[in-house]
Amino acid sequence: VTYIFFFNDTATTEIYTEQIVGSVRCVQETELLQFTGSSFVAEKLAEITKGKIKIEDAGFNWKILGPDVGDIDYVSWQCDQDAYAFGGQKCSAQSILLIHENWAKVGIADKLKELAAKRRLEDFTVVPVLTWNNQRIQEHVDKILTIPGSKLVFGGKPLENHKIPERYGSYEPTCIFVPFNQILSEQYFDIITTELFGPFQIITEYTDADLPDVLKIFEKIDKHLTAAVVSNDPNFIDYIMGNTINGTCYVGRLARTTGAPQNHWFGPSGDPRATGIGSPEAILHTWSCHREIIQDFGPVKKGWSLPPPS
Repeated sequence: VTYIFFFNDTATTEIYTEQIVGSVRCVQETELLQFTGSSFVAEKLAEITKGKIKIEDAGFNWKILGPDVGDIDYVSWQCDQDAYAFGGQKCSAQSILLIHENWAKVGIADKLKELAAKRRLEDFTVVPVLTWNNQRIQEHVDKILTIPGSKLVFGGKPLENHKIPERYGSYEPTCIFVPFNQILSEQYFDIITTELFGPFQIITEYTDADLPDVLKIFEKIDKHLTAAVVSNDPNFIDYIMGNTINGTCYVGRLARTTGAPQNHWFGPSGDPRATGIGSPEAILHTWSCHREIIQDFGPVKKGWSLPPPS
């Protein structure tokens, strides 16, 4: 039995993949590998173990605010926590926020801006980014801002007056608005859905008529770890949940993507190698398999004779 945990980020994995891969190669008799961490490393390990792997890996996690508006301050606070607590360095961090036009009318983006502005290094609500330096973060921000109609909602620049080494990121909580009609574009989809493992999120606005394309976005995202449907409308919740496959989903007005209790299943979906952590069910799913034991002790029937070969 072999466990490996690793940072959930491509930049880090490019540095340390060979070390991880080398350590696995040393395990000659590994029957099953459970891996938590980067999808980049997971694919490498899947090759080395010849598929003998269970994966709880990365995710570009979405949250959708439904048409029913309420508890605005709480919902805003939870969105801020999901995107920026611990600098967004969580595999379940809120990567993209889809707000219904009704939420846009009550100024949810302004609420998020106000909350992000309260974060600071002094009280550790802003922290160093371990796996993306400022240059990489800025390059990603600049690419997103080249998308027609995109605009900076807040952030977008490095922190000032600190002693964080340059090898780490030191960047303001950042949010960029991208027009809904650009997200499914073949030209921009991959860059929009790139997981920046730091204090960064995409926000977009949709209408009731856009819901079929909302589902297309959720399906096209290639890692299906966590999701949240912020709504108390059971019909809306059923529609979204019935047409998506994320492994760990939170629904209801207070839904989140992070801060999960430790006693429930936490894992991705949509991949036969997907597994979970955090619950007895996850342990059973990962470390047990079906067996078939057929007992046939006899006796041989009286009068049995040797049949012809078949």
